[in-house]
Amino acid sequence: MTRRLLLGCSAVGNALVERTREERGGRDDLVAITDDTGWASTLRDRNVATVEADPTDPGTYPDAAAVVLIASDDPDRNVAAARAARERYPDAMIVAHLGTAPTDEQRAAVAAVADRVVDPVAAVAGRVFEAVGLDRGRGADTDAEFARTDDGEDERPARLLAALRRLSGPLLVVAHDNPDPDAIASAIGLARVAESIGVDADACYGGEIAHQENRAMVNLLDIDLRSFDGVDLDAYDGIALVDHSRAGINDSLPEGHPVEVVVDHHPPRGPVAGSFVDIRPGIGATSTLIAEYLSRYGIEPERDLATALLYGIRIDTKDFTRATATDDFEAAAALLAHADESTLERVESPSVSPETLRVLAAAIENRDVRGSVAASCVGEIADRDALAQAADRLLDLEGVTATFVYGYMDGVIYGSARARGADLDAGELLRDALDPVGSAGGHAVMAGAQVPLGILSEVPESESLSDVVEAFVAGRFFEALDDAPAQPTGFPPEFPTD
Repeated sequence: MTRRLLLGCSAVGNALVERTREERGGRDDLVAITDDTGWASTLRDRNVATVEADPTDPGTYPDAAAVVLIASDDPDRNVAAARAARERYPDAMIVAHLGTAPTDEQRAAVAAVADRVVDPVAAVAGRVFEAVGLDRGRGADTDAEFARTDDGEDERPARLLAALRRLSGPLLVVAHDNPDPDAIASAIGLARVAESIGVDADACYGGEIAHQENRAMVNLLDIDLRSFDGVDLDAYDGIALVDHSRAGINDSLPEGHPVEVVVDHHPPRGPVAGSFVDIRPGIGATSTLIAEYLSRYGIEPERDLATALLYGIRIDTKDFTRATATDDFEAAAALLAHADESTLERVESPSVSPETLRVLAAAIENRDVRGSVAASCVGEIADRDALAQAADRLLDLEGVTATFVYGYMDGVIYGSARARGADLDAGELLRDALDPVGSAGGHAVMAGAQVPLGILSEVPESESLSDVVEAFVAGRFFEALDDAPAQPTGFPPEFPTD
């Protein structure tokens, strides 16, 4: 299949061809169609497959193309070529140069059918090149292996738009349960990408938005995020997962529910299905991937979205001190120009409740440290959000690489686990320990659990409910720890993506 089709040529098209060959080491799969004899000769001199014909005539087009570049200097011909290309290749990504001195009407006509419109000439070649993903992957080597097409070619932007265009109805973007800032920002960011091409999209989450910082982020940035409890799945034609990769695993979807799009940076523990899958374990945050897509499509993020994405990157990389790639730094730097720093400061510095301080003190005092793992029962709680904050803070103890803090309220035992620099997988550890008696799971570095108190609450007056809960939960937790699953480092041997 023809991967890239150039319709018309000019200084823009010529510069694009040169850059393509440089980046691909002299190898290219570009087909050019132009009726300008001079440019046709120049392109052939560079060993570019060139058809000397009318670029507005679809009868001269190849059978298929993933990316169409329209680069004539004539605005009228660019309008005609863009319309013909969209009709011939409905799923292709179309990037169109407006030409010299286009009218408002011509601009509108091109924008109606192209995914990316570039202007003026001085900036076009580099921006087109970036928009269609012709630059070499900048992430870790593991990402290149799993997120590119079979021939090693990076066409993620075009393939994502093709997957979204195939939908005949709205898209539901699902964050994992009890979402963190990275999941929240990624969900609204992917919804923004879908809406940019006319696909209605809603972002949603299951569970609760815990942590004072997370609630402050949603409230201060006025983020439009729906609770999964109010969602009718039949009202949506497609499902997208962000910051996790398997339906029904750490989200509120039915297990195995069909999924069209997956964007994540966590290594999966099982096969991942979807018509478009972008999983890059070498990247520090899913927000980085979403920011990259916005940049590639030329979408300038609104202030609230840019602030959310920047915060998501900072939280998941722990201010660029944990599992950080060059891409994370570059995405953050680009977002900073659009973000609201004063709001970000308010999000990062919410007031701390007395309950949070009490739970943290109890977690430190009651900690049970075995090797590099600390577990702590804090007894009855009034705010389950305090558990996650205590688990985060216990990671600062010297020699501790994994923590688990748990307590009970309203007839339910709640627990929160964290891992940093540990070999074990926190999500799988909690799932092994507590899922058989409740519900548990999460990511390798962040997980949670809920277990009904049930018969445990029926304790005689001579016994402490806190002691009973600790004996029950700690027993199961440390038993599972003896055979703790390691963190995944890549994809399963068989990794279907469609």
